Amino acid sequence: MTVTLVHDAITAAALARPDATAVRYRGAALDYAALAQGVETAASAMLRCGIGAGERVAVYLEKRIETVLALFGAAAAGAVFVPVNPLLKPAQVAHILNDCGVRVLVTSAQRHAALAEVLAQCPQLRTVVLVDAPADASAAGSAGAEVLPWEQFMRQAGTALPHRRIDADMAAILYTSGSTGRPKGVVLSHRNLVAGAQSVASYLDNRPEDRLLSALPLSFDYGLSQLTTAFLCGASVVLMNYLFPRDVVKAVAEEGVTGLAGVPPLWSQLAQLPWPQDCTLRYLTNSGGAMPRPVLDQLRRALPATQVFLMYGLTEAFRSTYLPPSELDRRPDSIGRAIPNAEVLVVHPDGSPCAPGEVGELVHRGVLVAQGYWNDPEKTARRFRPAPGRDPQLQSAELAVWSGDSVRMDEEGFLYFVGRGDDMIKVSGYRVSPHEVEEVVYASGLVEEAAAIGVGHPQSGQAIVVVVPAAEAFPADGLVQACRQHLPSYMVPAAVHQWPGGLPRTPNGKLDRKLMQQSLAGHFFDGNT
Repeated sequence: MTVTLVHDAITAAALARPDATAVRYRGAALDYAALAQGVETAASAMLRCGIGAGERVAVYLEKRIETVLALFGAAAAGAVFVPVNPLLKPAQVAHILNDCGVRVLVTSAQRHAALAEVLAQCPQLRTVVLVDAPADASAAGSAGAEVLPWEQFMRQAGTALPHRRIDADMAAILYTSGSTGRPKGVVLSHRNLVAGAQSVASYLDNRPEDRLLSALPLSFDYGLSQLTTAFLCGASVVLMNYLFPRDVVKAVAEEGVTGLAGVPPLWSQLAQLPWPQDCTLRYLTNSGGAMPRPVLDQLRRALPATQVFLMYGLTEAFRSTYLPPSELDRRPDSIGRAIPNAEVLVVHPDGSPCAPGEVGELVHRGVLVAQGYWNDPEKTARRFRPAPGRDPQLQSAELAVWSGDSVRMDEEGFLYFVGRGDDMIKVSGYRVSPHEVEEVVYASGLVEEAAAIGVGHPQSGQAIVVVVPAAEAFPADGLVQACRQHLPSYMVPAAVHQWPGGLPRTPNGKLDRKLMQQSLAGHFFDGNT
């Protein structure tokens, strides 16, 4: 069958391979026939709760089988699923629930209790489903919302038909995390999710025999992609809520994992660990930031039979580029070329194309471009703008994502990341990419983790501070000296700061640069040099 809507992938796999394992979690497993039935039942239960077409269903859970059923059941009902990062605190959860007017919340009893105060401020919430409450439990209502145990919720499934949807309709809202300001919801259509899975599966050569480890949050588009890609191919996915990097290595070995997705901080930790010689990993992927060269080299030595795919993406366009493993030795610093079914442009502020080697803004056009930010037309208008070079005679303007990220393209069309628009450091009029500074810092071999940030300075506007974990024992002067040997003077760090414990991260596992900048904002105004 043709996969048009995101949940169709499960139906198609159930028709083709009903007995094949679809999802595994802590020893429990669902084959595709059972997964399809569970999704259908969850959809019917949501319709019985009165969910309307395009209304929002939030899932605030760690990864487990009910999480998958709730997400795809919402889509099958004709609603919109909103995966909420389980690391978020009650106030952040309340913002998401109110911002997109969530009608149904699927969570656990413990999380529900923690949300007790803030749920009183969520008047649009009608139903709360608790996945771990006993089937005969009687739960107190939450400010007018009905509270149901999962088993009771699933038993009340009726015969109502799902709302009619097409591929251009909303399927999901993913809230981007950040240390400042309110998270913003990126609206993704069924077409976005299906096309994204098809594109990724094509260049990763995913197949039914694959077993993917879902280690990243499902609220992160990169994490959600592990499910959509696996289901599209009829592969299996292993759900995991890891505490320590060793847990990931153990899961890969015990489950026979063939595909693993991670972000740079996770790879930095995994590169330090021993891997089994008979490791089943066919490939690993990196996104969410540049993988430091020493980490890449360590992983390739530890996993010589594993293909490494370096990727670049943003939630607003799912995935933009990938570097084929065959190009790693020739251009390990590249983020690659555009993925299938996407065009990536490098342009000046006026939209005119940049010459090879010239730094410009990355603009992504194509079917993966999201529908905008939920409930925020101003930010949508800034980020989603007409695609450069479009014929002005065309009646309908095609919108592209103007990333705000600076890149350059070489003569062969390979892209190189320079810096994120809001991360670029301006020192005495020079624009400095923190990525370039970090590459030199890592190459020194003195630290295993570092972040270069811009901090206000009374003379130069900003100065560069390299932040490292306090646990790292190293000569700070030696690190600065290594930078002096390989960087122009304006790119040399003015200071090295030791951060207590590990470097802070956002809920999606990325380095929290904004938090570091805020904490060190007065560094050069408090008598430090």
